[in-house]
Amino acid sequence: MRLPHPIPYQGSKRGIAQYILPFVPQQTATLIEPFAGSAAVSIAAASAGKAACFHLNDINWPLMTLWHEIVNDPQSIAEAYENLWNEQHGREREYYDQVRAEFNRTHKPAYLLYLLARCVKASIRYNPRGEFNQSPDNRRLGRRPTNMSNDIFAVSNLFKGRTVITSRDYRDTLSLATKRDLVYMDPPYQGVSNGRDQRYYRGVQFSEFVTALSELNRQGVAFILSYDGRTGNKSFGAELPSELELTRFEVDAGPSSQATLLGAKDRTFESIYISPAVAARIESFPTRLSAVIEKE
Repeated sequence: MRLPHPIPYQGSKRGIAQYILPFVPQQTATLIEPFAGSAAVSIAAASAGKAACFHLNDINWPLMTLWHEIVNDPQSIAEAYENLWNEQHGREREYYDQVRAEFNRTHKPAYLLYLLARCVKASIRYNPRGEFNQSPDNRRLGRRPTNMSNDIFAVSNLFKGRTVITSRDYRDTLSLATKRDLVYMDPPYQGVSNGRDQRYYRGVQFSEFVTALSELNRQGVAFILSYDGRTGNKSFGAELPSELELTRFEVDAGPSSQATLLGAKDRTFESIYISPAVAARIESFPTRLSAVIEKE
């Protein structure tokens, strides 16, 4: 079944959500995404009825403003996107640059949606001033408004009335999790988390992140983590400490977007980590793990 995805986003987990979903415990009160991005896992979980409520958070506040519009005012954001899409015809490159400048000035959510739909590989890039500076893919005009509108309304129907949307530090979001919830995390890779990286508003310091995971374990909070992996012969970071007692497996996430941009054909393999609290809440966990690995 095709799932709706109104926000195109490089690094989205829509391709591997099928491997994560089996580990979302039944009767999850709230599925929390501290690094929401395109919220692919929450969309998959909502479609499958795996959680009662959702909490989408990301430090990228213009992105979360866009999410707020999609969930709570789908008509307005769909119409605004359609207007932008229609106005570009005949002056596509000039218009893209104009919208990009206006987004950097105003941070209006419709501008961001248009830029994501038209930029190279849906790949966000920022300059040192925090301004969106990615170039357009001049071979395409972005998603047609009808298709975009359909996905916007479908996702709004999944989330509206049961979703909290915030933009804060991930640790503040983790502090709200209870034993009845599930936290799914897709933080920046270790190799791009130090200092200012063009792809992220803010990196994640490794030792602080490990401390946060330890605290979740101490509290008995269930979490699933997509973190690091490899592309070709290149690994993105060291495995997480064994003291966390996480179950790790790899999934094929498909062709590397970055490699494709450079003309290569390498595939990306993502590391998935399952916390002890997830294993404790899932009946026949070893059997389910084996089934997912064999499927992959």
